[in-house]
Amino acid sequence: MALYSHDTQGLGHIRRNLAIADALVAADAGTDVVVLTGNPEAATLPRPPRTDLVTLPTVRKDAGGGYDSRALGIGFDEVLRLRSAVLEATLTTFAPDLLVVDKVALGLGGELEPVLRRLRETGGTRVVLGLREVLDAPDVAVREWEVSRTSQAVRRYYDAVWVYGDQAVYDTVAEYRLPGDVARMVDFTGYLARGRDAGASARGVVEAPPSDPYVLCLCGGGQDGVDLARAFAAAPLPDGVRGLVVTGPFMPTAVREELHAIAARSPRVEVRELVANVPALVAGARAVVSMAGYNSVCELLDAGARTLLVPRTAPRLEQMVRARRLAELGHADVLHPREATPQRLGRWLEAAVTGAHPGATTATPHPVDLDGLDRVPILADRLLEGATRAA
Repeated sequence: MALYSHDTQGLGHIRRNLAIADALVAADAGTDVVVLTGNPEAATLPRPPRTDLVTLPTVRKDAGGGYDSRALGIGFDEVLRLRSAVLEATLTTFAPDLLVVDKVALGLGGELEPVLRRLRETGGTRVVLGLREVLDAPDVAVREWEVSRTSQAVRRYYDAVWVYGDQAVYDTVAEYRLPGDVARMVDFTGYLARGRDAGASARGVVEAPPSDPYVLCLCGGGQDGVDLARAFAAAPLPDGVRGLVVTGPFMPTAVREELHAIAARSPRVEVRELVANVPALVAGARAVVSMAGYNSVCELLDAGARTLLVPRTAPRLEQMVRARRLAELGHADVLHPREATPQRLGRWLEAAVTGAHPGATTATPHPVDLDGLDRVPILADRLLEGATRAA
């Protein structure tokens, strides 16, 4: 198996792909997995057995929303050619039975298309497009889908589309008006939530939670969690409870130093930067304040944690769309980031810890399918069995 993600920002794509790799190897101990990523920080994360990592030359978004090289002193077009050559060499040599492409059907700037064409010509690899359930606000996502020629790419190079969500929670097909022939290729896997901590726990990758009762703040990768981390660190905490902030590795160094200074002055505040096994910390928390990225939400839903979501609103509305939908279904409270002051967070934490209901979520939560990590290996087997019969 091979898993590709372009990874221009954050750890979301690579964490999702590593969770899938873990599930594939757990389902069949003879499976070899190569993970291709544009994020060198992926090397700091624990990997499943029989899983190797290929990192691509890195890119970043510039101030105007375009891309350039993150590390090399060459132009973006040259970086793309280099990345495309690495992808083609790896995938044609490894020749996976299954390739799962995360979100961007043709890869960043079309870098995957040459090797997708070769894989289709040789016919030995089944190819899947994997999508998180929410891409963006529907009008934006539909426009981007058309501009990037995603439907045409799926028709030409792909065998299936997996949506990592519950159709009853967010109907990706209907919201984004996918064409009928593409919609018929879609399988909803359920959220990649339940069992996320199993592989890490089995390998002993479990951070010890604070010994005292604590509330938790999750800032995703950290690059856009600065304001939330500062507000949480300054929030009045409930009596007898510590506050733990997980900054993520991409929070600016100056802000991380500022938060560590706050923790040094306050014995009730603790800061951790990169946590390999977030579910263990979520499971032990009395309440959680978090951004609303896909992976964080999966971990929160699986733990059944009392949660306040503070979604980012730029450059995409993905997190806000997800947070509001989960609030409607009774799984979380939501606060717009401009309203997330220390005082508002403190009031919510006090109510959450003392048992008073902190927000408007009063209905019994709507059940959510959290078994995507069990379902992905089944869908993979189904594709590969079909390929064997066709041969």
